[in-house]
Amino acid sequence: MDDCIFCKIANKEIPTSLVYEDDLVAAFNDLSPQAPVHVLIVPKKHYQSVLEVPEGDAIVAHMFHVASKLAKELGIAEKGFRLVINTGKDGGQSVPHLHLHMTGGREHGWPAG
Repeated sequence: MDDCIFCKIANKEIPTSLVYEDDLVAAFNDLSPQAPVHVLIVPKKHYQSVLEVPEGDAIVAHMFHVASKLAKELGIAEKGFRLVINTGKDGGQSVPHLHLHMTGGREHGWPAG
């Protein structure tokens, strides 16, 4: 998608310090962090939301695997962290590109906040 900011970041058209990258995903710090650690993990292939991921595509599982690896590297695995995928306007999705929020470094209450 030509005008998608997350596609541009993942494909290095917009300079961003990546905290992780492989052939399938890119991860970077959120510009408006909601916790001391707030990383976004985005597929390099454009999916508008989790609703567009076809059956048999393992991208979401891969995103969770990357989150686990990063949580350990960033020192938030032991105390805990939150993973969130917002979907659609009412679900709080502000960028129409599938992305996983990983937040940690503080206690999270319920509901999300």
